[in-house]
Amino acid sequence: MVVWIIGLSGSGKCTLANEVVRLVRGRGETVALLDGDAVRRVFGDDLGHTLEDRHKNARRMNALCKLLDEQGVHVVCAILSLFEDTRRWNRENLSAYYEVFLDAPLETLAARDPKGLYREALSGRMRDLPGVDIPFPRPERPDLVLENTGTREELLAHAGDIARLFAGGRA
Repeated sequence: MVVWIIGLSGSGKCTLANEVVRLVRGRGETVALLDGDAVRRVFGDDLGHTLEDRHKNARRMNALCKLLDEQGVHVVCAILSLFEDTRRWNRENLSAYYEVFLDAPLETLAARDPKGLYREALSGRMRDLPGVDIPFPRPERPDLVLENTGTREELLAHAGDIARLFAGGRA
């Protein structure tokens, strides 16, 4: 099973993914966590943040998820996921796929801005930030949409339901 958690920077992808993984591992189950930024580092930071490079990174995530899925390893993936074709590929090629979209307005994300990306992009000092100068198309058919405008605790309240998917339960 692969759970693909998507959303803009600051939407809570890594926060939720880490909690889901903690809960699944707490039950003694094996699960891998793949984070888009970490995968970039594993491959030597050889990609920039253009649309073309973002697409290449998403395809790498697809391939890594498939590799782990074929070996019976569960995966939680935290990725921006701009491209519908990569999500469609997941649905067609993974044994079980569940897509979670963390939806938050730009104003909320800019106020959180844990990495300072929105401040840099909105001031014009940085380019190629989805949601600012790269459009972020809403996913066409996520399995779960979580509006994340509240607290960290409100977001994490959903982690248990998602973690139960790995035990064959339903969210």
